Amino acid sequence: MAQIQITLVRSLIGRPENQRQTVKTLGLRKVNQTVIRDDNVANRGLINAVSHLVKVTEV
Repeated sequence: MAQIQITLVRSLIGRPENQRQTVKTLGLRKVNQTVIRDDNVANRGLINAVSHLVKVTEV
């Protein structure tokens, strides 16, 4: 299965609680932290909800 690399590029300060929880669910805690996740519908939905805060690249 394809994988994607997700990097948090913007701070969560001042963001709504649902966006904070979405980023936490993706496994991100700090700015510039990167995680690798499977490229599936569920993860794409989470990324779409916080697309203005993260950068996504295919691995």
